[in-house]
Amino acid sequence: MRTLFKDKVVIVTGASSGIGKAVAKEFARNESKVVLASRSEAKLKDLELELRNAGFDVLCVQTDVTKEEECRILVEKTVQRYGKIDILINNAGISMKALFKESDLAVLHRLMDVNFWGTVHCTKYALPYILKARGSLVAVSSVAGFHGLPGRSGYSASKFAIHGFMETIRIEHLKDHLHVMIIAPGFTATDIRKHALLANGKEQMESPLDEKKLMSAEYVAKWILKGIRKRKRNKILTWEGRFTALFQRIIPHTVDFAYYKSLSREKKSPFK
Repeated sequence: MRTLFKDKVVIVTGASSGIGKAVAKEFARNESKVVLASRSEAKLKDLELELRNAGFDVLCVQTDVTKEEECRILVEKTVQRYGKIDILINNAGISMKALFKESDLAVLHRLMDVNFWGTVHCTKYALPYILKARGSLVAVSSVAGFHGLPGRSGYSASKFAIHGFMETIRIEHLKDHLHVMIIAPGFTATDIRKHALLANGKEQMESPLDEKKLMSAEYVAKWILKGIRKRKRNKILTWEGRFTALFQRIIPHTVDFAYYKSLSREKKSPFK
């Protein structure tokens, strides 16, 4: 796999922490040229220094994916430095935990701006280069993109939107050798739950789950590279997610009830 990814130019959004950080490190270990993109410049610089000290070729570009112009500049700086783009990992994202009826609409706008529009903005400007390279366009999604999850209306909506967007791009370029992959990890040990937005738009600040028992970001990163290597269409990393994708078409009411019961047990669940 190292030979496959050697000298490939890879942009990773949301690279300052969690899955994005793990993905960036995994590509670097496979001798790719990695472009780190995130809003958090300090964390990006720390990661850039760590990877450069290890002998890896990386570029750090502070980017707020909700801003189209910053995404254009991200792509422009990547091409100026490396001359091409082979892979785009659309990973930047946020979550929420609140009932829709109690949520400020600004919360849903924020979810769509980061998760969906962030994916659209980066894809718009990187796509011509990825097509030229016959490369890979990847979106890090969730089981929430296959079935709506209670207390996460904006999150589920954004993931459904990403799925529709990515599938359309795939079909539009069936004859162009473009690889498009949607990957859906299970609950992963990252800070996404700590930063999840409550009904009033504030972050919940603590995870309702035991993070030590969750899937590791490093595990997800390895599967992302495996999926690209095998040019997978969709990759769901948990049996729960696979059953959801299958049974929500067959016994949707049962799936609804199962998620209601499961998520109602979360610490400080907004519903019981």
